[in-house]
Amino acid sequence: MISFFAFLSLESVARDFLVLCLVIASGLALGNVSLKGVRLGIAGVLFAGIATAQLGAHLDPQVMLFVRDFGLILFVYSVGLEVGPGFAASLKRQGLKLNLLAAAVVLLGVLLTVLAILLKRVEMPLAVGLFAGATTNTPALAAAQQALGALGPLAGLSSESTKLPGLGYAVAYPFGIIGIIISMLVIKRVSRIDAAAEARTFLERRHAEADAPLAVDLEVQNTNLDGLAVCDIPLLRASKAAVTRVLRDGKVVVGAPDMVVRTGDVVRVVGRASALESLRILIGPKSDKDLKAISKNLLSRKLVVTRRGAIGCTVGEVSALHGVVVSRLLRPDVEFVPSPDLELQYGDQILAVGEPDDLAEVEKFLGNSLETMGHPQILPVFVGIALGVLLGHWPIPLPGLPTPIRLGSAGGPLIVAILLSRLGNIGAVTWHLPRSSNLVLREMGIVLFLACVGLHAGDSFVKVLVGGPGLSWMALGASITLIPLLIVGWAGRRLMGLDYLSLCGLLAGSMTDPPALGFANSIAASNAPSIAYAAVYPTVMILRILSAQLLVLFFS
Repeated sequence: MISFFAFLSLESVARDFLVLCLVIASGLALGNVSLKGVRLGIAGVLFAGIATAQLGAHLDPQVMLFVRDFGLILFVYSVGLEVGPGFAASLKRQGLKLNLLAAAVVLLGVLLTVLAILLKRVEMPLAVGLFAGATTNTPALAAAQQALGALGPLAGLSSESTKLPGLGYAVAYPFGIIGIIISMLVIKRVSRIDAAAEARTFLERRHAEADAPLAVDLEVQNTNLDGLAVCDIPLLRASKAAVTRVLRDGKVVVGAPDMVVRTGDVVRVVGRASALESLRILIGPKSDKDLKAISKNLLSRKLVVTRRGAIGCTVGEVSALHGVVVSRLLRPDVEFVPSPDLELQYGDQILAVGEPDDLAEVEKFLGNSLETMGHPQILPVFVGIALGVLLGHWPIPLPGLPTPIRLGSAGGPLIVAILLSRLGNIGAVTWHLPRSSNLVLREMGIVLFLACVGLHAGDSFVKVLVGGPGLSWMALGASITLIPLLIVGWAGRRLMGLDYLSLCGLLAGSMTDPPALGFANSIAASNAPSIAYAAVYPTVMILRILSAQLLVLFFS
């Protein structure tokens, strides 16, 4: 019987997959080890690959190249699907302030990396690895690796040079995590911040600025409205509000668009706070009656669009066909009162008001199947990846460059995924991927990529760190981490008046670093860090991936 260690020495696909599985399993276990609350997380796979390579294990070069690029494509495509729906919304709702500050962190890191290359401190392949590691951004490393692989023969890069990004990433990554936390503590100490007081102030401001849909019961006293249909009430449609219930003669009925309003009716209006105030002045004062409490014959239910036949139907069609009112609609990261001509997309969650029998008919029409929501459509995934690969390898000529650039296996699938996620669906084909499925796809892709990078660069890591320029690389990586964070942290606090907790979320988001977000959330009882982190994450992720590729292209 062949021994286990003899099996590892054989050249076979089975052996390669076994090595990969061992690296990934041990790396994930290493990443879960906590040192004073700080974990390596997914980067533990990279260090496990380095350690395994030091023990003499390796993969067939062709197998490793395929698995690395396959993992990269899975990862960036799933990231694009995740950040796409909220990308434009984050700019609109959170404003440009947070995103501009986060973009400044990225830009300053790029400038420091460019300076290191121009001053001949390090060569370009190593510099982009340090840039990715110092900012704890694995997709940036993936983008740089892919771009270097495509340009290697043209740029005259040796096989040793292609290991440098992984080495630089591994050297700079540990301080990249610690450096974000250090920057938060430095800003807190220098500015003498009371985190608990800032949390209270943030909560008060959020309540004052909240503009989520609200409901109010108004008594119709304006005689000019007597005899008008609900849909003809002035300001109602322009303010994107909806009448969901009407109380008349002691009975509450659905506020259908064609229902005629009478003086003395009490109507329940759903809309933004600012719109409701204008409608109160138009319609009449608030009523002391609670229409939702007294309307025993009417119910409100949350329903999810999962049936193919309902995709593309308008909110008005659903209301007219089934005698209900759609008072709210929830899409990724946004809740609003829908207009009648709004088309439904797969995964939309609506709040419908109506009779129990009518709601049952609407549920049947929309689908409302959690099982369907949890079951991904596989065909669109591969179609989207195919389109991304085609776009990634499409030559894009730029003035001043000897050869056309390509978005590559990182940029192409990322951009296609963002665009498709914004479309939502084409006919019965939906680009939506359930969150659990997206997470599995993303995590599997990144661990495959990191395992291959670690195995490829591992045989040189200890030599560089112990007997080579490893310490100077660490110092350079630390500067790429700290300098942008401290500059932007000071500017955000002093020049833009950003509260401390949002600033911490911004700094963690500018590095797309979950451990740093966890530390920020532990500073005070507030969701301010998470809100800021989510607001800048899509912008930063895209900028870091593109920055890594541009560094390779312009300095190769």
